[in-house]
Amino acid sequence: MGKLEGKVAVITGGATGIGRAAAKRFIEEGALVFIFGRRQEALDAAVVDLGPNARAVRGSVSDPADLDRLFAAVKSEFGTLDIVFANAGAGSQLLLGEITVEHIDETFDTNVKGSILTVQKALPLMGQGGSIILTGSSAGTTGAPAMSAYSASKAAVRNLARTWAEDLKGTGIRVNVLSPGATATELAKESLGEEGQKVFASMTPLQRMADPAEIGAVAAFLASSDSSFMTASEVAVDGGLAQI
Repeated sequence: MGKLEGKVAVITGGATGIGRAAAKRFIEEGALVFIFGRRQEALDAAVVDLGPNARAVRGSVSDPADLDRLFAAVKSEFGTLDIVFANAGAGSQLLLGEITVEHIDETFDTNVKGSILTVQKALPLMGQGGSIILTGSSAGTTGAPAMSAYSASKAAVRNLARTWAEDLKGTGIRVNVLSPGATATELAKESLGEEGQKVFASMTPLQRMADPAEIGAVAAFLASSDSSFMTASEVAVDGGLAQI
């Protein structure tokens, strides 16, 4: 029996990258998983890969109506929700002096507003033993050149977990942050290229980028009762990048 046997999970940004790797691990551990994302083609491909314990709902975390459809689907089929992995994220590079309102809005709408809306709309379906996981970033601790909006948004996500742990006292619901470093997702490979990946790998004491499955494994730990005495915590899965 897996450590998530019979649990129902929602993963935003679940069609690709870290979200998809987490969905795969959750299902291997016995969970039923709803993945949520903006691209139908990617969602369809993910469901084929993940198998019969996966469901897909298309939408944006910054759109309350889309999130209502997601959680209505969860309620209709299962009536309850055990795990929320608020993983959807956005970020791009702009140097100080070049930052636009549109850039700020896109980043914060997804990373901060989207996380808040996702969790708020999930809460009525959750109860004792529930686990909320927020995707942070090593950049939320260290900062990153030309990544002002992204780094600030991930620092905000870290603080959400601290605040919500207080708000959730007495509910039996835990909230923690999973903060990856450079991870070899499809998007990272395309945007960085081989040389860029080598540069990011060289910045970590482990001298490589993470495999998305390594991040998914830690998400499964935070989702399970193995982490039952953890809340308001941040787990860095960054190869040591932000730790030394």
